[in-house]
Amino acid sequence: MALVLVVVSVLIFAMVRITPSDPIASMTGGKAVSEETKQELRVQFHLDKSPVEQYFIWISGIFHGTLGESYQYRQEVGSLIQQRIGTTLGLVALSGVLAIAIAIPVGVISAVKMNTWVDKLLSILTLIFVASPVFLTAIVLMLVFANYLQLFPPFGTGEGLWDSLYHMVLPSVALALNMVALTSRITRTTMIEQLNSDYIRTATAKGLPRRRVIITYALKNALIPVITVASIQIGATLVGAVLVESVFAMGGLGDLLISGIKAADYPVVQGVTLLMVFVFLCINLVVDILYAVLDPRIRMK
Repeated sequence: MALVLVVVSVLIFAMVRITPSDPIASMTGGKAVSEETKQELRVQFHLDKSPVEQYFIWISGIFHGTLGESYQYRQEVGSLIQQRIGTTLGLVALSGVLAIAIAIPVGVISAVKMNTWVDKLLSILTLIFVASPVFLTAIVLMLVFANYLQLFPPFGTGEGLWDSLYHMVLPSVALALNMVALTSRITRTTMIEQLNSDYIRTATAKGLPRRRVIITYALKNALIPVITVASIQIGATLVGAVLVESVFAMGGLGDLLISGIKAADYPVVQGVTLLMVFVFLCINLVVDILYAVLDPRIRMK
């Protein structure tokens, strides 16, 4: 994880600086200012130094608990992230729970009802969701359930726990539907493979209840590839959350990142992107631990 973070930090730093945007122009709001003022801003934010020096200043700041100062907000980036991270992580967590709660049962039902009309209907629905970009799904849900039916609020995050959850329903469903599609298809494929295995035939021949055979034996052995795909999908929802937050004006890390990109706010873009990579790596670490919990044989390797 440490090696990946180092490599990613270099890539993030380099890609941010090859953009044609001028951070000084963003700081001054495009107004005409003297060269002395521009030079003072360059010195204040270390833009007068070479890219290599700027990189090591940024990295050394991370080890000292700071991600740098935002050009546009004139606040510490860590403070800006702290103010907004709860919205984004809450959205990702809720969408992940919804996606898994929907995808695994859908995949199991499709496998058990293989080649029936139920399986075909679920397959068509999942193909539609996987083909739809997350921002398009978000806009459609907003138009139908917020504007037309007026069941949910179209914007904002709400106040208090229950109000916040109420505001997160549409954004989390928009993120979850895209994840449901792929995860359910993988669940279906692995379940079909397990249901056609010899040990399942043996369990069935012994007279074990069908539900127990499916849930206790087949599903448990099918979960490892499903968890692998689900973890990647949950990590990908961090990127999707950026778009969904923008559609629903939620004011999370997505809005912060987009505004940072528009304003060439290097510290904000670097800090938010590196944090997303770190969260993705942590999710993969948790998944590796879950492997050993689900299959004790993995601990022996």
